[in-house]
Amino acid sequence: SCLLLPDLLQSPSADVREFACASISRVVQQSQTIPGFLQRDAVKRLGPMLLDSSVAVRETATGALRNLSACGGQEVCEDMVKHDVMTPLTALLRECCSGFDTATMLMKDQKNAVEDVANEAVNLLWNLCESSNQALSVFNKSGLLDVVIQCLERHPNNVELAISAAHCLHIVTEDNPELLCSINTAVLRALENVLLSSQPSMAHTLLRTLAAGTLWNMKGNLPAANQAQTLNAVVATLSQCLETDAGMLIPELQQAEETRHQNAPVAADTEDNTCAEFAAEEMDEEEEPLKQKKNGKATRVNNDFSDFLPRGKEELREATALLTAQQTSLEIIVNMCCSDDPSDDEWEESSSSDESEMGPDGLCDGVSNLMSPLCLSAEVHGALINHSIPEKVLKKTQFPKKEAMDVCHQNPSWKGLIKRMQRVQSRALTCLHSILSTMDAESLGGASALQEAAQHLSTLVFGAADISKDEEFLEAVISAMRSLLQMIASKNIPQCMTPQQLMSLSEAATRCDVVSVRVNAVAILGITGSTLAKEKGTAETLQMIGSALLQVATRDSDLVVNGEALDALFDVFADGDEAETAAKNIQLLPALKSLQPVFKAKIRKEGRGKYTPQQLCVLDNIKINLRRFIGYLEKVMKK
Repeated sequence: SCLLLPDLLQSPSADVREFACASISRVVQQSQTIPGFLQRDAVKRLGPMLLDSSVAVRETATGALRNLSACGGQEVCEDMVKHDVMTPLTALLRECCSGFDTATMLMKDQKNAVEDVANEAVNLLWNLCESSNQALSVFNKSGLLDVVIQCLERHPNNVELAISAAHCLHIVTEDNPELLCSINTAVLRALENVLLSSQPSMAHTLLRTLAAGTLWNMKGNLPAANQAQTLNAVVATLSQCLETDAGMLIPELQQAEETRHQNAPVAADTEDNTCAEFAAEEMDEEEEPLKQKKNGKATRVNNDFSDFLPRGKEELREATALLTAQQTSLEIIVNMCCSDDPSDDEWEESSSSDESEMGPDGLCDGVSNLMSPLCLSAEVHGALINHSIPEKVLKKTQFPKKEAMDVCHQNPSWKGLIKRMQRVQSRALTCLHSILSTMDAESLGGASALQEAAQHLSTLVFGAADISKDEEFLEAVISAMRSLLQMIASKNIPQCMTPQQLMSLSEAATRCDVVSVRVNAVAILGITGSTLAKEKGTAETLQMIGSALLQVATRDSDLVVNGEALDALFDVFADGDEAETAAKNIQLLPALKSLQPVFKAKIRKEGRGKYTPQQLCVLDNIKINLRRFIGYLEKVMKK
């Protein structure tokens, strides 16, 4: 039985210990097995084995803990820290790094063994620091930064180890002032050397992207003389990463793999594919939401299974590295766009398909936060424009190319890339929303460019097979569309969506379980309706919009959505002859009068336990505005 494996860890035979570690490493990838291992004290027993006398045991023990941490999530990581895994892990990493230089005198395969152990150890460290504040605190106090930098510096010869180190640095430098104040010139030089590297592989592209993200995290601690130059280098790196067309590269890489396979021995080939298919299934099943930290910045959970791919899958690794790099680049740009405004703590924009993941805080922020652009420093703004970031982000919002999708559908081991390609598109839409929220119309190319972008987003929404099923995509596209329509309306630029398109978008969104999707859909109806109310001959369309908003205000189960629908109604029917006619025809006044006591009672009954103080504050304002709006309508209807 698998649960007997922890007992084998005590064997006097190094081969048996290695077998037990490797078996645990494999079995825990099926996460339902993890509780059984925890009950058998697997963590407590594996910890000391990080310093086993056998190098092979060290590597497999570290790999087992790494997989446990990746597949078991935060709870398992906290458990590891509690069992003091950080102590042997720190000692192991120090020993590995001192072995890098002495290993040059040894056989080449032994040198690789030291770096392989270091790679597993850095991945474990990354997972622990991402999930546990206590692990991060140990990282800060134990001087582990220098050790991880040493691993990063292996990049000319061991890009895999350097990428693991860069991932770890990208995580530990985010919002960690205790660590950032200890940053020295050696750290900055190591990161800048990575940015200056010119190897063309996608693995190196990912490495440079992560180094760029780490330097951005350190922006407040850079020497003043270097800041402008470093910012420019960071944005240039992201721009270069986004230039590569994954839709063209993926079929080329798959073709290269096929050619290589024709010359490979059959047995090895089959084993390779079976292992890669397992990894592809894991990648396909994995949910990788873009978690939102309290300050609105995007962070990503390390449940990346690409390292489970066998070493023979170079082309698939390259494709995975490119998609990871492009996703990371887009996330860094999101952080750049939301980092400069200290008042924007609850900025809400998440591509998570799990509403609870992002927390409800930002949802009512949507009611007002998009009205005024966020503050973006002139330097960041200039760098993003100079490197054509808005145009490149817009390109990435297109659907993945059919050729790339076909290749991945036809090859089981490549299937996991489909979700990654779709995720890059969703991140690009989220990124577009951030750019629209922080830049002015002129910077983005003026009226014609904005209309083209709106046309493109409409094509995306109405070109999707069934948008209501893909929540991550719908959430991203609808938030981008809201920002864009808001900007177009504020500049009095004619908008390109027909009323029928608008209503079908609204209907799809109201069926979605994610609250922010419904909030944004209602806001889009409000923005469009208030623009149409200023034009002649629009009463019929306003009736259609008014009826849809009334239905949401009355029937949606979430108070925030009800409130947004009422707010949109106030905007649409605030003024003008067309709005008056439409209000009479849909019996708006009696409908709102009967809704008023229900809305007040719902706030009183559900408000306290279910919504944040900020949301309740907005809802109270809407309640007051509803009373005033009813008074206004009563005067209008008496005319």
